[in-house]
Amino acid sequence: MLFDTHAHLNAMQYSEDVEEVIQRAQHEGVSYIVVVGFDRPTIARAIDLAEQHDFIYAAVGWHPVDAIDMTDEDLHMIEQLAAHPKVVALGEMGLDYYWDKSPKDVQKEVFRKQIALAKKVKLPIIIHNREATADILTILQEENAQEVGGIMHCFTGSFEVAKQCIEMNFYISFGGPVTFKNAKKPKEVAKEIPLEHLLIETDCPYLTPHPFRGKRNEPSYVKYVAEAIAELKGISFEEVAWKTCENAKKLFGINR
Repeated sequence: MLFDTHAHLNAMQYSEDVEEVIQRAQHEGVSYIVVVGFDRPTIARAIDLAEQHDFIYAAVGWHPVDAIDMTDEDLHMIEQLAAHPKVVALGEMGLDYYWDKSPKDVQKEVFRKQIALAKKVKLPIIIHNREATADILTILQEENAQEVGGIMHCFTGSFEVAKQCIEMNFYISFGGPVTFKNAKKPKEVAKEIPLEHLLIETDCPYLTPHPFRGKRNEPSYVKYVAEAIAELKGISFEEVAWKTCENAKKLFGINR
């Protein structure tokens, strides 16, 4: 029983074979997938996929790279979709200081608006953080994001940062990088964090785990993330798969 908590099956990389990808995931023991939308086209596609498949759910939000493009109408759309029975979180949202499309002040404003909306609709949030850890933590604290909690998606930070996030009611989610041989920090952090605070993901089609690094990622590969964490912790794959799945179901309010 595996739960891929962050997938982009709504990406154009799957335009020709998404159903085959979904079938492979089920065959490999993936029981749940959250497809994450982050702009108008990907949000619409995430909803479509969630409506077509019982075990697929959707998250809806606005990516920080595209913050400059978000309008009040977009925020209203996200609020309306939050009531959809298959929408389990808002996101991905956050800050990205690597790309320079959207000014930092605009990113921060859009981030704060989405946190406020999440508190209004009572849904957890999925956080995208790239080279913006200090500002992410400040905004989460100032906006009292612990009220809804959520996920630090594809976590690459330190153990100290992870502890701060956990104290604010956030799970730490690991993807493909924890399987990379040279990824010392993610391995160290994954080893130290108690299993009850961990989630797993693919972020597919990106960040493909070893041994498929360099190829298109897909939800069936989430098992390699679970295997890597199990090895680091010296516990069974089954324990990691079961507990991270239970963690995700609890966070997202999934009872099936």
